[in-house]
Amino acid sequence: MCGIVAATARDNVVPVLIEGLKKLEYRGYDSAGLAVLQDGKLARQRAVGRVLELEKKAGTLSAQSGIAHTRWATHGAPAEHNAHPHLSDGLAVVHNGIIENHAKLKAELAAQGYVFTSETDTESIAHLISACLKTAPDLAEAVRLACLRLKGAYAIAVISEADPGRVVLAREGVPLLLGVGENGYYAASDTSALLQVTRQMIYLENGDLADLRADRLNIRRLDGVRVNRPIVLSQLSVDAVELGAYRHYMQKEIFEQPEALANTLELVGATSTLQAEIFGTKAHALLPQADAALILACGTSSHAGMVAKYWLEGIAGIPTNVEIASEYRYRDSVPNPGQLVIAISQSGETADTQAALAYARSLGQPLTLAICNVPESSIVREAALRFITRAGPEIGVASTKAFTTQLAALFLLTLVLAKLRGRLTAKEEAAHLVALRHLPVAVQKVLALEPEIAAWARGFADKEHALFLGRGRHYPIALEGALKLKEISYIHAEAYPAGELKHGPLALVDKNMPVIAVAPNDPLLEKLKSNLQEVKARGGELYVFADQGSRIGEDAEEDGIHVLCLPEHYGPLSPILHVIPLQLLAYHAALIKGTDVDKPRNLAKSVTVE
Repeated sequence: MCGIVAATARDNVVPVLIEGLKKLEYRGYDSAGLAVLQDGKLARQRAVGRVLELEKKAGTLSAQSGIAHTRWATHGAPAEHNAHPHLSDGLAVVHNGIIENHAKLKAELAAQGYVFTSETDTESIAHLISACLKTAPDLAEAVRLACLRLKGAYAIAVISEADPGRVVLAREGVPLLLGVGENGYYAASDTSALLQVTRQMIYLENGDLADLRADRLNIRRLDGVRVNRPIVLSQLSVDAVELGAYRHYMQKEIFEQPEALANTLELVGATSTLQAEIFGTKAHALLPQADAALILACGTSSHAGMVAKYWLEGIAGIPTNVEIASEYRYRDSVPNPGQLVIAISQSGETADTQAALAYARSLGQPLTLAICNVPESSIVREAALRFITRAGPEIGVASTKAFTTQLAALFLLTLVLAKLRGRLTAKEEAAHLVALRHLPVAVQKVLALEPEIAAWARGFADKEHALFLGRGRHYPIALEGALKLKEISYIHAEAYPAGELKHGPLALVDKNMPVIAVAPNDPLLEKLKSNLQEVKARGGELYVFADQGSRIGEDAEEDGIHVLCLPEHYGPLSPILHVIPLQLLAYHAALIKGTDVDKPRNLAKSVTVE
């Protein structure tokens, strides 16, 4: 979960490296560093903390080739001696991923006389390449030989005094892409880091090794075979990853949700009927084969999957299981060749989800679908079917617009499967399409409630704990609200199905434990009202998100009960509307507490390691 930038060009690359790291800070921000070949000699600078600290130390460095890194610590504490790049005999390495056999390599290399100065697994890579370089004819061959010894996941970039003007890169299980510019070649973990110099991208495959010079590029496999990878024109723009007039990226991305949903639903915006092909050219042949669904996801994406379970079973009538991706491949499960395996990931590079998808396929389950925000990502390329959510770049670590667009995609999948299974009438299909088209407008109306939600947040700033309640398909929304609050405000929060309140959690309720309830106007509302009375009777402070005209609004004036009514009730799509105020509540609570909203401690955006 680190960010890499590399460049070799005809002009000074240091500004490109620094600016690229700034765009990658969402991937890690414990420390940062760079190494360049200045007048043929390695020059390295490292700093603990943000890229801004590194920029100050880089000073007047100038070079035509270099590598840079922003770190999220896995091996070794966030400290300058653990920061990348790591050096060995005139070469420098940056690395994203985890080397599983680093301890064995370290012992072997230490016996050869190599001295280790960090606790990182990356330093083993640097010394291993150095050892290979003693017999290899050049840097690229040394990197190739070293990679054949590595076990785990990695993206690496290497420069050496012995090969000035050259950058060698390799990828296995961790994203790495190349940029083709007018003045040279570039590389990074993410497209956003390279938009400053080019929109022409080459996406490396697992097992690729790229050899860059300012005027040429060679790509080969680790077995030595030369390959060509296509140049893809990125659809992202520089403006899409700029903060603009907003205080934080999270705020910007919350307010981009109407547009993100409109873009995601564009394929059905002008149609009168749903077509299976929105999930890929093979969808019409593959989706009717599905007799069950298995959803694999982590974190926020798993909450989207939990909502989808209610939709898929209730509307499409298809049995559905939701598995935490990091757990699925480590247990004995019963494979079903006929089930649709759905992998959900914002980045498409989530290591646990990618591994779980591969494991599901290895068990003989070929019907696979990726729901993802990045069209060129690994998970998208590995799945038989795919749906790109078109949320645009999401920079804030706490996911917002990616979540709501995932829900929109999963609802479309539900309708398509229901139609293929003969469970959706033409009238029902038309009604659902009308609701989907109106969804961006409905979300915009909810966003207008921000001032009232910000006022509520002032009641949370001095709290240490919070309890979230929901029922049915809104229980996962309560889970997502609790996750958002603890992610960015550091207030401990838990979520429960409201009916479980009296089975334990009620013991925690007192005047210091605010209780947030998701209370749409649905058939479970009366039961939820009873649960809320249990909270009120114990002196708990209630914050209720209801629907316009909801019967729960009758209690709005009672002491200890605060009710905010959303502009309209939205039926099955209600979870998408009800998560918006929970995002805003977490955001404003974090503002009051003064935490780093976009870069919460200990977390990073794209989880590319286990």
